[in-house]
Amino acid sequence: MSQQIQRHVSLKKYTTLGVGGETEYFVPVATPSELEEAVLFARSENLLIAILGSGSNVLVDDAGFSGLVILLESKGISFTLTNDSVLVTAQAGELLDDVVSYCSTKGWWGIENLSHIPGTIGATPIQNVGAYGVEIKDVIETVKVFNTQTHTYEVFKNEMCNFGYRDSFFKTQDGKKYIVTEVTLRLSLIANPKITYRDLQQLFANTTPTVQEIREAIITIRSKKFPNWKEVGTAGSFFKNPTVSIEKYKELTVAFPDLPGFKGEDDMVKISLGWILDKVLFLKGFRSGNVATYTEQALVLIADSSATAQEVIAFANSIVAEIKNKIDVSVEWEVTVLK
Repeated sequence: MSQQIQRHVSLKKYTTLGVGGETEYFVPVATPSELEEAVLFARSENLLIAILGSGSNVLVDDAGFSGLVILLESKGISFTLTNDSVLVTAQAGELLDDVVSYCSTKGWWGIENLSHIPGTIGATPIQNVGAYGVEIKDVIETVKVFNTQTHTYEVFKNEMCNFGYRDSFFKTQDGKKYIVTEVTLRLSLIANPKITYRDLQQLFANTTPTVQEIREAIITIRSKKFPNWKEVGTAGSFFKNPTVSIEKYKELTVAFPDLPGFKGEDDMVKISLGWILDKVLFLKGFRSGNVATYTEQALVLIADSSATAQEVIAFANSIVAEIKNKIDVSVEWEVTVLK
């Protein structure tokens, strides 16, 4: 192989949580040929494959991973202008915030609300990353993937990705055989500010912000709500906002009149888990051993450098159980476990 396969590599420094064990095999790849060689190696050794970008939404098990971890480091951004839109293609290893910065600086609309989110652009269609009223599915044109079974490249159009809330086809068993190699976005050349969220409404009341002003505002807001992932062990928002029936939402608002809710699909209501953790369970800044909820946002878990993955798992599970016990609502993790 042109890239040297490494053995028994600790994955702590490759995830923002900074916990967990080793991978049996590890290789960084930056080009299509390197990716293809890595997949062939895994096939020849009958190894499971796991993909890492910046590791911002991953919890590595203490026992590590028995297989090959491929670290995607491919870089590059290109674009094609049309009449009133622009197609932007980014290689999977590009950091999402770098792509957002690039597009916002050029005045292109569509992903500015996703500013200051850790992770790579390649991970965004898998997770259907979203924030402040925008999801990546809103702007994805196509997703190019490498099929690890047929050893060929394929292109998925938006509708083929089966996007859902923090979900996509790529999370299914069949979808996991694909490795995202590049993402193409369709952004608008026409001003289209999405400022329906309260923080943004208050900031831009009676004004029409530029795309760069929205980006800067969101960076400021997120900097206050989230710890610096370069300095603190965190995976960002650890849990998904739960979706409940209208009847359940009405029941909850009897007990908690100020509970924020947002109408979703199929007459369901997405409720603010951060609000529940803060105002109902009073868990903002709660600590147990080496793991805690962040003092400014209870949706975010932080892990000390001495924390183990098992401590994080136990802490998160205890919060899920407490939510179920208090308001009878089931909550799912947003973070993926690698084991």
